[in-house]
Amino acid sequence: MGHMAEMTELTSEAELRDLLGTPARRPATKVRPRLHERDREWLAASPFCLIATSAADGRCDVSPKGDPPGFVLVLDDTTIAIPDRAGNKRFDGFGNILSNPQVGLLFLVPGRDDTLRVNGRARLIREAPFLDDMIVRGNRPRLALLVEVEEVFTHCAKAFLRAQLWDQQTWNPGILPSVACITKDVQPDIEETVEDLEQHYGPAYRELLYPGG
Repeated sequence: MGHMAEMTELTSEAELRDLLGTPARRPATKVRPRLHERDREWLAASPFCLIATSAADGRCDVSPKGDPPGFVLVLDDTTIAIPDRAGNKRFDGFGNILSNPQVGLLFLVPGRDDTLRVNGRARLIREAPFLDDMIVRGNRPRLALLVEVEEVFTHCAKAFLRAQLWDQQTWNPGILPSVACITKDVQPDIEETVEDLEQHYGPAYRELLYPGG
């Protein structure tokens, strides 16, 4: 409680600006309402994105989506579609979209420190001709996220540079327990043993990436 008592909270945008300042002209004016040709190139090269959603009551979620580069279809300058693949069936983000369609997307290209941000309104599409263009390893998605683009802009590289995210010399995945051990530690009441979980997350796990393929 001592640390909590020592905190000073910001409660207004005026206080925030007074502390951190205002953006220069270039970052302040970089937001565009539609996809540029450079944005299309970025989406064609990106194999991974993060999708931020918020329910009507304010609860938030960020969900990763990944597929081979170019998995995001550009339908026109203000519309993109993202396939859904087999997952854990929680559908936290999709549930949010049903009550609040506003989404924020962050597209990564491995090795690049800058990213592409897209904000807009989303819809869940269960059937459309473009689903045929999303087949990977014989798997046709049963659902796609259609996003009507409202804002597009490139995000600077500073966070990735500070994190040294792509510097393999900083990588140390073994610093943490395996996903099987973590799962059993945080969910001790589940029936599976650590050995069961190690087998679940083993080589066979990759075979379930594209069911039916």
